[in-house]
Amino acid sequence: MAAEREGGGGRGREGGRDRNRENNREERDSEFVDKLVHINRVAKTVKGGRRMAFAALVVVGDQKGRVGFGHGKAREVPEAIRKATESAKRGLIRVPLREGRTLHHDVPGRHGAGKVLLRAAPAGTGIIAGGPMRAVFECLGMHDVVAKSLGSSNPYNMVRATFDALKAEDSPRTVAARRGLKVSVLQSRRRDIDGGEAVDA
Repeated sequence: MAAEREGGGGRGREGGRDRNRENNREERDSEFVDKLVHINRVAKTVKGGRRMAFAALVVVGDQKGRVGFGHGKAREVPEAIRKATESAKRGLIRVPLREGRTLHHDVPGRHGAGKVLLRAAPAGTGIIAGGPMRAVFECLGMHDVVAKSLGSSNPYNMVRATFDALKAEDSPRTVAARRGLKVSVLQSRRRDIDGGEAVDA
């Protein structure tokens, strides 16, 4: 009887551990927002005929400066989306945002035939961007940005070009560290340049 009770207690502890692990995983997943950007039906010709499958492109972010994208293929749509979401969570990048709402500077991006231009915008502008790029900015937590696609409208190329641009985004802190300056000195120089341009105009 004692052995049975001990065994039951052990199972209870293990069950509790599993439940805690699942709760932690749910909490971790709940901080992310995912958006389905594109779903494509693909066919593979085999001996017995054509085998249908689905390819999903998903963007995932925490709306606090981290974002990632993933691609997944499966025989069913939900499974393809699940695979794409897991892939996106494995490849998250962190993007520095000015005041938590927009870019620090204008930046171009390119991938294959896809070309995009991202521009910083004043408060209240909103997200002015096309479908695939809008999904990236919403998951990133950006509130003000103007984006233009200059090349291919293929959603895969547009998303990859947008990520190429976001990876090139620098914050004043990293630029100052690279140049061996203080952030305040760097920002005062920028203000002087902006003021000079305004006077010339």
